[in-house]
Amino acid sequence: MDETPNLGLPYIMAAQSQKHVTHNEAIRALDAIVQLSVLDRSLGAPPDVPVEGARYIVGSGPTGAWSGHAREIAAYQDGAWMFYTPREGWIAWVADEDVAVVWNGSTWVALTTGGGGGGGGEGDFSTLGVNATADVTNRLTVAASATLLNHEGTDHRLKINKAAAADTASLVYQTAFSGRAELGLAGDDDFHFKVSPDGANWKEAIVIDRATGGVSFPFTSLSGGREVLVANRTYYVRTDGSDGNNGLSNTSGGAFATLQKAIDVATGLDFSIYAVTIQLADGTYATGGLFSTSPNGPIVINGNSTTPANVVVQAANPIRATCPVKLTLQNFECQASSVGIWSNAPGADITIGTGMRISGSGVAMSADVTGAILRKAATTLTISGNKSAWLLVGGNAQVLFIGGAVTFSGTPTWGSYGIGFNSGGAITLNGVTLSGSAIGLRYYGTTNAVLNTGGAGTPSTYFPGSSDGLKESGAQQI
Repeated sequence: MDETPNLGLPYIMAAQSQKHVTHNEAIRALDAIVQLSVLDRSLGAPPDVPVEGARYIVGSGPTGAWSGHAREIAAYQDGAWMFYTPREGWIAWVADEDVAVVWNGSTWVALTTGGGGGGGGEGDFSTLGVNATADVTNRLTVAASATLLNHEGTDHRLKINKAAAADTASLVYQTAFSGRAELGLAGDDDFHFKVSPDGANWKEAIVIDRATGGVSFPFTSLSGGREVLVANRTYYVRTDGSDGNNGLSNTSGGAFATLQKAIDVATGLDFSIYAVTIQLADGTYATGGLFSTSPNGPIVINGNSTTPANVVVQAANPIRATCPVKLTLQNFECQASSVGIWSNAPGADITIGTGMRISGSGVAMSADVTGAILRKAATTLTISGNKSAWLLVGGNAQVLFIGGAVTFSGTPTWGSYGIGFNSGGAITLNGVTLSGSAIGLRYYGTTNAVLNTGGAGTPSTYFPGSSDGLKESGAQQI
């Protein structure tokens, strides 16, 4: 063997003449590759005026004196270029980049350490663990009592970037790896502050609107405060939603699951000069909506404007107001076993808008307390199913229908009577077209109540039913 097995240094052989040549060659090689630090690793041609002792990693496709020596170590020694072929595991410091690289048998790559780091390309890390083990999810893992990210002279910004608006870019604070607080862009581009008692159920404490800068406090109404609206607001309700969501996006991860949740959140707002729409997606909702706390602004509950029958609120009382409210209903079906739409308090003002349908048993609509108002705009309304009555008014309440049409589908049977008016209640129908037929008493009035058909015709032909109506105790039909 004429040279060493690892570095290829020449041996001084027995009886060799000019032994100093071999010795100097070995010394020259050691000087080049021990404590290896190169000036550059990307040059494809040697520098014009090389410095004695300078070392380089030859770049790809080299030319001139370096031709044919790609990725080798070039050392300028004694006025000439010497080349050394690296072996797997050789480490070199690249001075112009301030990085360490290692020869892996085919190319130079970034030097990595144990403890969870490594695997990247040149100058990169696919994972990095500091006193911990990183993995493919937590690619940077640090176990320490503190972490410092310092400036390098002036500013320092920590950036968390996400791919799309529906993704999340946030900071999550945990106890025993179970989430307790989160802040950031959580599922949209508004800024969210969330808290959780168990890592599974989250409450939205603060939301900053990305467009207006308006700040909302979804849960501060529990302690007496209210979010002030700075624009009209829409809350979305879907059968695949969750009442743990914030209701502000029409997705399963954003929408509420129940109408009642949307009502409760809306009544905690300060509407200012704005309004709230509760948008119901297609489906059947097994619980209704009760207004027991007054919102301080108008609310619209809307369904499917193309096919209202696709949205069904199914409950004993699908819509009921026991407090003052300014409410409009449109484009969905109330399937009731007690009262479909019920204005049941002073100041409860409910407008039946376009595309409404009322099915099921019980009473279709009722207003029965002084100051309660039930209105129907010049729009369509469809009533189906056998009922004790389709319209009731009492207790000095008012029902006011102006224009539009009411269609009775499937020849319903009135268990008591079609219309009931009593105890000073007043019903006014002005220019309303009633179509379809029914079975039972057309109306019954008592105790100084009033039924005004607006000159549309005699009650015995105008109202649906199979027998004439009755009036007593001062009730009047105009």
